[in-house]
Amino acid sequence: MAIWSIGLNPDILSVGFVGTAHAQTEASEPQNDKIEPIISATVAESDDQAILERISGIFAEIEEFSAIKVSVESGVVNLTGPIKNQDDAARAQSIAQRVSGVVTVDTDFDRDLSVDGNVEPVVSDLADSVNKFVGALPLIGIAFAIALGIGFLGHLLASVKAFWIRITPNIFLAELLATSVRVIFIGLGLFIALDILNATAILGAVLGGAGVIGLAIGFALRDTVDNYVSSIMLSIRQPFRANDHVLIGDREGRVVRLSSRATILMTLEGNHLRIPNSTVFKAEILNYSRNPQRRFTFELGVDADDDPAAAVKTGLKAINAQDFILDDPAATAEIREVGDSNIVIAFHGWVDQRETDFKKARGAAIRAAKNALEAEGFALPEPIYRLRFDGAPPIALQAGTDRPAPETSGNIKKTTPPQEQDFDVSPETHVERLVGDERAEHGEADLLDGDQPVE
Repeated sequence: MAIWSIGLNPDILSVGFVGTAHAQTEASEPQNDKIEPIISATVAESDDQAILERISGIFAEIEEFSAIKVSVESGVVNLTGPIKNQDDAARAQSIAQRVSGVVTVDTDFDRDLSVDGNVEPVVSDLADSVNKFVGALPLIGIAFAIALGIGFLGHLLASVKAFWIRITPNIFLAELLATSVRVIFIGLGLFIALDILNATAILGAVLGGAGVIGLAIGFALRDTVDNYVSSIMLSIRQPFRANDHVLIGDREGRVVRLSSRATILMTLEGNHLRIPNSTVFKAEILNYSRNPQRRFTFELGVDADDDPAAAVKTGLKAINAQDFILDDPAATAEIREVGDSNIVIAFHGWVDQRETDFKKARGAAIRAAKNALEAEGFALPEPIYRLRFDGAPPIALQAGTDRPAPETSGNIKKTTPPQEQDFDVSPETHVERLVGDERAEHGEADLLDGDQPVE
């Protein structure tokens, strides 16, 4: 079925015919949201003239388009002439396209390569920018002075260290808080200055870019950030004091100081050991100096035929006879296990680390218990293997030898205990003195505060 399109205007009656094929296509295809206008079959010359006058009038008012030549034929606009750049060409084409009655726009511009046409606008724009900048200098000076004054005020406030130390638990947090105040005042000054210059949009763009950059840096420096946060937590918790004897993970030594990045230890061999604070914060910390009383333990084995209760009594008597053993809490012992050739007894004793070296005391106690047991006739046997042969009595051999083992049961004569020699069990203070000298020589900032409670 054919569709007739009738258009009326004062000069001519135009009748357009839209073919049957077009109608069938529209019926068979889904309708789009945007319906393209139907181009009339005929166009009056008066329409072309009206379009020409309208476009020429518009271009005459725009300096960049004053040299463009316009021609119109059947609603098709042709633009020719010199143009300065591609942006101007696209703009001219867009303006012509929006004029009512224009079917399409065809352009055939010539690139304007004249010096005056290309250099003069740039120089003019630059001169205008310079004039505007010179005119804005007083306002820029006032904004800069306000920003500088606010930033200087924040710097003075952050420099009052005594105030921040008084309101925070330690030096590290005081420095962190003072730095935060300084940054806040600088940011506030910049915001007020940009607001005076009506350029807060720049600040938004800068903050947005800074946020993205900060996120990327945060991922790249996550270990450093983790170590920094661990330093803050350690400075608050205070898990040890300077010169404390500690075991951090599997690293043992005396604490020299706690810095903002690492914990410095003096090992028992006199070496410096720096452990990252993130490792210290996550590790198990054993502080030997927290409690001056410390218990030592050692094991001794007696013959399987001996009375273990008598051995316990004899060993404890010898241990308690040592001057460095504390009466409260008292020394104790228990039968740990029955082995193949002996009975294992564990002895425990307490010492005061302020007056007695722990390792020396343990060695002296082992010697005293061993000598006392042997003096009372208790055997401290080595592992024994019994070899049995057909038709022959069993032969007992000491481990690692081919000689018969001595009898470990029966009538054993008590031996006279050796003359006891005094053991030096005084505390070892050499490493402690090294730590004191190190702290006195290097006046580095220490986050350990003796006035704060130890966790």
